[in-house]
Amino acid sequence: MKRRTLIKSSATALLASSLPKLSLAMASADKSGKPRYDYILTAEPATARLAKDGDSHILGFNGQFPAPTIRAKQGQPLRVKFINKLDEPSTIHWHGIRLDIAMDGVPYLTQAPVPAGGSFIYEFTCPDAGTFWYHPHMNSVEQLGKGLVGALIVEERDLPDYHDVIIGMKDWRLKADGSYLPLSIPREAARAGTLGTLATINGSEKPVIDVPAGERLRLRFLNLDNTRVYNLSLRNDEAKVIAIDGSPVAKPYTLEVHPTGAGMRLDVGLISPNKLGVEIPIYDMKGRFGVEICRLKTVAGGKTKAVKTGIPALPANPIPAPQLAAAETLSFVFEWAGALSPSNKDGQVDHSFWLINRRAWNDHSHQNLPAPLATLKLGQSYIFELHNATPHHHPIHLHGLIFTVLESDKRELTPYHTDTILLEKNERAKIAFVADNPGRWMFHCHVIEHMQTGLMGYITIA
Repeated sequence: MKRRTLIKSSATALLASSLPKLSLAMASADKSGKPRYDYILTAEPATARLAKDGDSHILGFNGQFPAPTIRAKQGQPLRVKFINKLDEPSTIHWHGIRLDIAMDGVPYLTQAPVPAGGSFIYEFTCPDAGTFWYHPHMNSVEQLGKGLVGALIVEERDLPDYHDVIIGMKDWRLKADGSYLPLSIPREAARAGTLGTLATINGSEKPVIDVPAGERLRLRFLNLDNTRVYNLSLRNDEAKVIAIDGSPVAKPYTLEVHPTGAGMRLDVGLISPNKLGVEIPIYDMKGRFGVEICRLKTVAGGKTKAVKTGIPALPANPIPAPQLAAAETLSFVFEWAGALSPSNKDGQVDHSFWLINRRAWNDHSHQNLPAPLATLKLGQSYIFELHNATPHHHPIHLHGLIFTVLESDKRELTPYHTDTILLEKNERAKIAFVADNPGRWMFHCHVIEHMQTGLMGYITIA
């Protein structure tokens, strides 16, 4: 692929080679003093101390892990310049954001890949407040697996009375000396996925996170991992679920155990003890047993000496309600394709382990586009009947839209909004939405190996 810039830059744009590594990229401004970009992000090789006995060669946004946290305001434009310093093409997908299709970051489906040395300007408005994230959509097993993941926080127009705590969960496939184990093992990709060997929170193993005493905390859990499901619990009746995958719940409810699959998020409200030095463990539950992933520790620095009470609900996002009586129903079955995979002309195996409606799309570059799984009419309401006909979980993610989970045959639920549903083995569920965002939107499993061995497709809204 020829080295080229994918969109026309203004005559005053900074040269990529002169850009510093910045979290906040207010590097220059136009004559009016307005910043050209809210953020500048580079994707580049770097090193990080993750394992016990040695550094690891990672891929990092701005050469770091954790990646810069991007903050935007609900209803206001966000402008990000992306510079690709990798030796291969990449993109950025803004996971969970209802944006224009040209900004969704899926190579060939929505934009040309950003080549090595190239750049692209992402500009969009976030209609919804909440906890989201960003990552590439190319060579995803490696680019995400080696660290190209970051938090995107869209703040409410009127900020709720919470102290933010970002808890980014990610496993790494590392030996003790920091070198990598194989990121994907075909035998595991055909099952639940290849699990990491080192579990980290914000890049550290079992960290202690300081929080102000006597304050309302908004714990923003983000599953940035390629594979793992975290069964989150604080074992504390005072902890309340306040949002799922960025969408506020109508009424906060007690967090018992919340399964959170790859790509999913959970916001939890908690009032920290009004005493210094108190530690609050957070668990990944394995049945009745809890594996501690991190803990909170109260420190001085609260905004007020008054003891907070109650967990207020978050303002609702403006999600259109589907007209269920007039909705058209479509069925999607997620299946296992079997262990035998064809070889290409060079004798290399092309693994196809998973199917959606008996079709696999496992082109890692997305260059060879299949037909859409469905073509939807703009403005029409739809119900999707989903059937996970496999013995493994699948976090099924839909780009560009937020849907309502209506029902499941495996669990009782109150309908809620989300962009990803974690389907249990053999589960049947119904989701609904208004097809109000035109474009070609990815619809896939967010266990990255499942996606790259067949379990992905797209729907067209026109």
